[in-house]
Amino acid sequence: MSEDREITIYDIAKHLGISAATVSRGLKNNTMISKSTRKKIADAAKELGYQSNTFASSLRSKNTHTLGVLVPRLNSHFMSSVLAGMEKAASKQGYNLIIAQSLEDADREVVNASTMFNKRVDGLLISLSANTENLNHLDSFFKRKIPVVFFDRVHPHADTTSIIIDNYGAAYKVTSHLIQQGCKRLMHLGGNLLRDVYRQRLEGFQQALKDHHLPFIEELHIISTLSEDAGTDAARYILDLPVSKRPDGVFCANDTVAVHCMIGLKAAGLRIPEDIAFAGFNNDPISKVVEPNLTTVDYSGEVVGTTAVSNLISHLKGISDLYMTNQITLRSELIVRASSAKMRTDI
Repeated sequence: MSEDREITIYDIAKHLGISAATVSRGLKNNTMISKSTRKKIADAAKELGYQSNTFASSLRSKNTHTLGVLVPRLNSHFMSSVLAGMEKAASKQGYNLIIAQSLEDADREVVNASTMFNKRVDGLLISLSANTENLNHLDSFFKRKIPVVFFDRVHPHADTTSIIIDNYGAAYKVTSHLIQQGCKRLMHLGGNLLRDVYRQRLEGFQQALKDHHLPFIEELHIISTLSEDAGTDAARYILDLPVSKRPDGVFCANDTVAVHCMIGLKAAGLRIPEDIAFAGFNNDPISKVVEPNLTTVDYSGEVVGTTAVSNLISHLKGISDLYMTNQITLRSELIVRASSAKMRTDI
């Protein structure tokens, strides 16, 4: 027998001197086959290197028990937490995940979506790239009634469900906290406004300013990739402003950009929070390492992932209708730390 040829049930049948039908039933743990025979079949399959053709099986059942997951980036604490929750929930229900990242590129997201469709995933979970403008690349899923669940970065669509937090409310709460700490000239370091998540954080920031009778200053609103480099660039921007024009408080749309902006300002001799108070978003581990510790918004990535997968699988199993609720809003919490505590000494 050629070593590179795929082992079949017929090879096992020949090896054991039984019928292929008996082998097939034994591999499926059919109780019509005696326990001892099932063990012999399993042992022979392992010895010969037999691999079940799950793809062919899925074609017959029209169900692969596989879910596709598309994310912007894998190298973030939040997304790692989301994926951990997804894996835990999927494994519990007998499903596998196929994971791909867009690297914040819409074209790459289109290719990844096509790959997921061609792999016949039972459902798709997706957090959109920063520059995705429409959902045309998901039309094949919608036409075939393959369920799609958005999480974190979402896009309204009648045939989807979105798992989110109240980004507007959380941003309003953070901004109000900075104002209550005495900040009057506030900056917002935000993300691409194509994404609801960043647009809503900006809107919450603006409304809090308005309600506290403070101006929204265009030159203190910076849109970026929210990366480490973006934080460093923002620090340079602030330092280049005349001292009287600098912000006394900064609300950042994630913790990464906040921390690296803080580092740049501290290196130049500015004090945090005395000169400039800071607040971020996501409660990444880095928020508790930077000195002073960063005020931030906490929401569980694992709960986001678990909720997304559980709702999708319940729909696939006919337990619930995914589209009865187009949006599931999870809780978040403001965590006040020393980076914003202008008025307090007990943080």
